[in-house]
Amino acid sequence: MRKLRCIAIDDEPFALEILADDIRKVPFLDLVGQFASPLDAWAVLQAESNQSKESNPSDAGSVDLLFLDIQMPTLTGIQFLRTLPRPPMVILTTAYEQYALEGYELSVVDYLLKPIPFERFLKAVNKAYELFKLRQPDSSVLMPIPAASPVSVSPERTHFFIFSEYREIKIVYDDVLYIEGLGDYVKIYVTSQSKPYLSRLTLKAIEAKLPVEDFCRVHKSFIVPLAKISSFQRTKLFIDKQEIPVGSSYVDEFERKYRAD
Repeated sequence: MRKLRCIAIDDEPFALEILADDIRKVPFLDLVGQFASPLDAWAVLQAESNQSKESNPSDAGSVDLLFLDIQMPTLTGIQFLRTLPRPPMVILTTAYEQYALEGYELSVVDYLLKPIPFERFLKAVNKAYELFKLRQPDSSVLMPIPAASPVSVSPERTHFFIFSEYREIKIVYDDVLYIEGLGDYVKIYVTSQSKPYLSRLTLKAIEAKLPVEDFCRVHKSFIVPLAKISSFQRTKLFIDKQEIPVGSSYVDEFERKYRAD
């Protein structure tokens, strides 16, 4: 059954591994290469394209989908994309919003902002797969996927990722003590270090990364892991010696989840 053959390019090893891991979770994607340099990937794209054209002149190339970071030394993702005479479908990945317009002018499939939630990643690759199906003269080569609903994958995650201090950081759920919202930023307090992580995310955005059965929003400014709560009253709770307020509009839902835990 035909899968989308993918390559991923990112000069940050940790970000590249996260991306590769997400690609491997999707049944219709086949990761055939990951590169820290666009120049290395260029050689592979050319070689595969030439080989494919020799075996099947109607095939535009054996790499179907390219995941491409933008900010890279020597050659940016945008510059690299402009050098490709027959580019595959492209999904741009970056921590910077300002390149979105330029990316879409180059007809990319999607534009993903780091850190990339898996649900958002899945939406982008479903879009690429639908486009791929439309371009195929013979639909029998495709992996059968129900047309009525997109592919959904429910990975059993033990962690999530944030962008902090110019790095993508992996945080294990069990390591979280509590999370505090500060407008467009969050502070994530963890057991493994005394200093909290600071990331440019809203509390609502970070809440979407957490398993609902293990975490609860207890205040407009706080999310807590239920397992870490040592005691609580109706207006406050304690995680070890740290006192955290419980908002009146959150208390009923919090008590329901906490007592059921």
